[in-house]
Amino acid sequence: MSKFKKGEKKTVTAITTASLPDIIFMLLFFFMVTTVMREVELKVDYNPATANQTKKLEDKALVSYIYIGEPLNKKIFGTVPRIQLNDSFAEPEEIRDFVASRREGLKEVDRPKMTISLKIDREVEMGVVTDVKQELRKASALKINYSTHEGDPIDAIGRY
Repeated sequence: MSKFKKGEKKTVTAITTASLPDIIFMLLFFFMVTTVMREVELKVDYNPATANQTKKLEDKALVSYIYIGEPLNKKIFGTVPRIQLNDSFAEPEEIRDFVASRREGLKEVDRPKMTISLKIDREVEMGVVTDVKQELRKASALKINYSTHEGDPIDAIGRY
């Protein structure tokens, strides 16, 4: 008997794809766990006021944030409260452009639902807040939210 048989054709076995879904889901899970959603880098001191009646926002994708507080780097920027839009400081006049650009990024159906959330340090004077609110009115951004922490206002500062 010979080692090699003549006349028989070799058959090629198919590659099994049974483990392919497992590999795909493992990769999907890996990327979901390791991906970090970008958040704004705070450049102002933000210690919000407390309130005893708070309500969570429904659709956070429609919310744009404006931060107001003293700069963290007081040596460079001083101690005067500043307005932060996204990752940079801004003047009140720049708020209209900020609102317009955020509004343009939304679907037309969602534009009336856009909310501006003001994250204001509890020590900021109302003059800066009033300037921001005036600019928001000029930009027709009338749906405003004040971000707070839940708690009793009396416990937080000892008075109303």
